[in-house]
Amino acid sequence: MALTDMLFAMPNQVPPLYPRYRRLASNLGERIRHARLRRRMSATEMAERIGVSRPTLRSLERGDMTVSLGVLVRALGVLGLEADLDHLAADDLLGRRLQDADARPSRRRPRLEAADEIP
Repeated sequence: MALTDMLFAMPNQVPPLYPRYRRLASNLGERIRHARLRRRMSATEMAERIGVSRPTLRSLERGDMTVSLGVLVRALGVLGLEADLDHLAADDLLGRRLQDADARPSRRRPRLEAADEIP
């Protein structure tokens, strides 16, 4: 095996997708499809405007997780829904709780500055 093959080899196994994540992706794809149809846009027109093939658009609308994030962002832009991206993970309550729990006060005495030194 060549060195470049070893460096750029893809892993043999793909991590499993949990059913909940599949369902969420499928629901997102369905919402994108409905948004396209409400705008009376054909699949061909939408695919051309995004810059992908019709099968890739079909994969996105089915919730296929192998479609790139770039395709999703461009699709939302074409539909005029790009502002929705600002709401994703905007309110990370769990992360903030973990951060607050880790920010315990230190038990060490504060260091004396040069101006604070006792003469």
